[in-house]
Amino acid sequence: MNKTKVIFLIGVSGVGKTTVGKKLSESLDYPFFDGDDYHSQSNIKKMSSGNPLTDEDRMEWLKKINALAVSHVQNEQSCIIACSALRKTYRDILSSSIELYASWYFLEGSYDLIYKRMEKRTGHFMQSSLLKSQFQTLEIPENALRIDVRWSSNRIVEIIKSNGLKKAEFGVYGLGVMGKNLSRNLAKNGFVLSLYNRHLKGKEEAIAQQVKKTYSELYLAYTSDDLEEFTSTLQTPRKIILMVPANTIDEVIKQLQPFLAEGDILIDGGNSNYQETRRRMHELKSKNIWLIGAGISGGHQGALLGPSIMPSGDKTAYAQVKPFLEPIAAKDKNGSPCCSYIGPEGSGHFIKMVHNGIEYAEMQLLAEVVLLFRNMGFNPDKIATILDSWSRYTTSYLLEITAVILRKKEGKGWLLDHILDKAENKGTGSWTTISAAQLGMPSSMITTSLFSRFISFFIEERRLFSENFTPSQSPSKISLTEGDIANAYRFASIINHYQGFRLIKEASKSYQWKLDLSELARIWTSGCIIRSTFMESLVEIYKTTDDLLLHPHMIKEINALKPYVKKVVTEAIHQEWAIPAINESLVFLTSFSKAKSTANIIQAQRDYFGAHTYQRKDDPSGQYYHTHWQ
Repeated sequence: MNKTKVIFLIGVSGVGKTTVGKKLSESLDYPFFDGDDYHSQSNIKKMSSGNPLTDEDRMEWLKKINALAVSHVQNEQSCIIACSALRKTYRDILSSSIELYASWYFLEGSYDLIYKRMEKRTGHFMQSSLLKSQFQTLEIPENALRIDVRWSSNRIVEIIKSNGLKKAEFGVYGLGVMGKNLSRNLAKNGFVLSLYNRHLKGKEEAIAQQVKKTYSELYLAYTSDDLEEFTSTLQTPRKIILMVPANTIDEVIKQLQPFLAEGDILIDGGNSNYQETRRRMHELKSKNIWLIGAGISGGHQGALLGPSIMPSGDKTAYAQVKPFLEPIAAKDKNGSPCCSYIGPEGSGHFIKMVHNGIEYAEMQLLAEVVLLFRNMGFNPDKIATILDSWSRYTTSYLLEITAVILRKKEGKGWLLDHILDKAENKGTGSWTTISAAQLGMPSSMITTSLFSRFISFFIEERRLFSENFTPSQSPSKISLTEGDIANAYRFASIINHYQGFRLIKEASKSYQWKLDLSELARIWTSGCIIRSTFMESLVEIYKTTDDLLLHPHMIKEINALKPYVKKVVTEAIHQEWAIPAINESLVFLTSFSKAKSTANIIQAQRDYFGAHTYQRKDDPSGQYYHTHWQ
């Protein structure tokens, strides 16, 4: 590798090449040269008068700068040169005879942003009126590291220095859809990466190299399908995110360990069980290797454009990966990253698990809404239009995509009518149900939604039962309105969110995680699957209470919506329509809002056959009693 370097900072006028160049010069102790200083007087006069340069005007100027670079290389001296170099032909002239020594850094930004900067600039011959011609001339370089000028000049300097070290700042292990898109997101944010994907002869070969070749933003990434080579390309302490299936994490960590050193940090970005994450953290900590459990929501599009990220583990270790995770996360309405330190141990994966549980129930609710409208005789286009109209009081990602799905045609019909009614799951719904049971929490809507998916699997039995258990004579007239269904859905969605956050609250208390419910709601307002305007309202609500159903506004809203959900559930029972999640939302509130329950009978039964004892209403001490019932 050549030790002598010619660092070219390129881009349109006004992107900050000179500012960055001077700071980089101070940091690296390389001399800095501003290409503007090498323009002829005729060029300066022409630009000062607001006229753009021609290729002929630029020729001598480009040759002068090339001669400057060549002289430094010949003397084995590195240097930094700021020059617009807008076209490939210009860059070819600049790097003539020094191709092996030249590295290119393209500072880019929007026209409006750069124009505003130029308007504030004083004492420069380049007029802001010429900016449009520069953008018209600009040919995006293929062999340059592209750096967003919205970054601070100090951060840009660090990015350039890191690249110059010929060591990657951050490693990505696993290049499936999520890993590939997360890599592209990281690269677009200016990080120098090392990419790894396993080698399976005849099945998965040179995947990392193929991904790099496919996406231009990964031009400067290191690639490998050899673990020792992969880890050797990373700066220490190494920071590696694992984007692999949860059931392979232990094996992946085992394979990596021989190539890791004390202080290295692994980030599990998959849907791992939080209990397993806790175990792995403690095992790795004994070897002085850190593990961050990071729930990531948003699907493949979120991974590329900005997901919601839920990291947990040692706070000191998180501080080292925070500069990589927060820039790639989605941004909330105030521009803050939807990534925040959740808490210790596996709390990040617990939160992602509950997120997915809430997601299960929201999906089931919308499926039931569609069912209700279809049974009322509406076609998918009509239902989509109704769902779109709900935006006047609520919006959500799942609501939006459901409308899109409903409108999708195949031939003369709707694609939805050709999709097999068999819903699969990847385990997080089951884990949420199990965790709720272990913590003694009635997360009944998540459980109901999970069981609805299980029921869908029994297609043959359902078809057989539909013949054997025919519906009784249903009322001929349906008494529901669009508004009834909309309000029932809103009611059920509130109960679903209550149950999810209540489960989180209980886990936080049980495991002493000290979770911030308002902050959790905030990082779920953008990027993730359950983002919604309702979630945005929860950010403020959870600042004043940790119990959604005790908030005055929610009490008022629930009481206002309750008659509608009762009407919808009643009609569904009469018509024999299965809407288990909407029904469960009403059952839950009805049970949960009763000062007296039937549990005294159950406790008496338990004492009768098992001598399990009971407590008495007339004894406030909490003492337990046993009765000889016969």
